[in-house]
Amino acid sequence: QVQLAESGGGLVQAGGSLRLSCAASGRTFSSYPVGWFRQASGKERDFVASISSSGIFTYYADFVKGRFIISRDNAKKMVYLQMNSLKPEDTAVYYCAASVRNSPSRLMGEYDYWGQGTQVTVSS
Repeated sequence: QVQLAESGGGLVQAGGSLRLSCAASGRTFSSYPVGWFRQASGKERDFVASISSSGIFTYYADFVKGRFIISRDNAKKMVYLQMNSLKPEDTAVYYCAASVRNSPSRLMGEYDYWGQGTQVTVSS
């Protein structure tokens, strides 16, 4: 069993940066790929980024490439999402999720554990 808790959200001006954190519990966390997703008000939840269990492989949605960086520290059971050059359209609730599968995925249905989300608001 894995429990996830996101933090680091808040209000930031366009062009600014935020770093989201995802704290995990559970001894097997280091073997799980992790993804970040976001859901804007009234919209579906979208894939943002994912990272392999080792941290070697990372994947990004096209709309965040070059702006967001996903990373993890397995010793601390933490996953991070560094968000730079933020835009108003990045406003959403951001969720981290862990998968028991071998490879990270872009699909929500392939993640087994979810955090409660953290709100990110980017003002213009």
